[in-house]
Amino acid sequence: MKIDLTDTNSSKINKAILGARRAVGTPAVGMVLTLVIVTDEENAYDSVKAANEASKEHPSRTLVVIKRRARAPRGRNETRLDAEVRVGTDAGAGETVLLRLQGELLTRAESVVLPLLLPDAPVVVWWPADAPDVPSRDPLGALAQRRITDAYAVEDPIAALAARAASYAPGDTDLAWTRLTPWRSLLAAALDQAPTTVVSAAVESEAENPSAELLARWFGARLNVPVDRVVTDGPVVTAVRMGTPAGEIRIDRPEGPVARLAIPGQPNRVMALKVRTTAELIAEELRRLDPDEAYAAALRYGQ
Repeated sequence: MKIDLTDTNSSKINKAILGARRAVGTPAVGMVLTLVIVTDEENAYDSVKAANEASKEHPSRTLVVIKRRARAPRGRNETRLDAEVRVGTDAGAGETVLLRLQGELLTRAESVVLPLLLPDAPVVVWWPADAPDVPSRDPLGALAQRRITDAYAVEDPIAALAARAASYAPGDTDLAWTRLTPWRSLLAAALDQAPTTVVSAAVESEAENPSAELLARWFGARLNVPVDRVVTDGPVVTAVRMGTPAGEIRIDRPEGPVARLAIPGQPNRVMALKVRTTAELIAEELRRLDPDEAYAAALRYGQ
């Protein structure tokens, strides 16, 4: 069910949500959090699609803050709020509200969002692109227990990681780090199978890959060993090598959804290691809202 509201306000939007919920018989008690997505028209469709998929695991109210610039007559920027309420099959397993802001509301988005938050429920803010310099001090970010950015979406991801390290606050995270979870799990499992001392490491990837940079920093922070960054054609992280006295532990994933794990003295194995969708990444981030200390350590290593 979809309801369009033109030149509206938060009170009318809340009433529309309640009316739509009654019409389709959808209760609110199953909602576990409020997900606020701050984006533009270009990225809104993909972001909402990912959030709807993630809502199957985490039923939530999704508020999509779309900042747009529309010129009114005489060149004046009109202050206006348009909304689209989606409930039922149009909103995954939760409910979605698209909020299109312009004019003075562009700098006061929190005044629109605050009345629409689910009471007594955690808040997560996600910037698919164009995140603020200091997410925890952003008016919307200050409302959240979890703040999600994505270094892949900026022109200079390595500089973005440096800025994130300087401004880190508990609750900050980045999808460049979330993409590493299968790699880190597989590497930890490899060391469990062959307990040894790691004396060196190398991460191979395309140039300026933020996930590879974070993985290299994670190695440095956890193992306190020199880590080489090797540039390949990609895509993304293609191999990780760990030097040990018995030989080299290596994970190769040049392409496709599988990787090859080589451990000295053991037969090579083929492991599942696919590139995950944005919906899967967001679903993982919504599973935990406590500070990610491993991310913080990796982010700050060497800074």
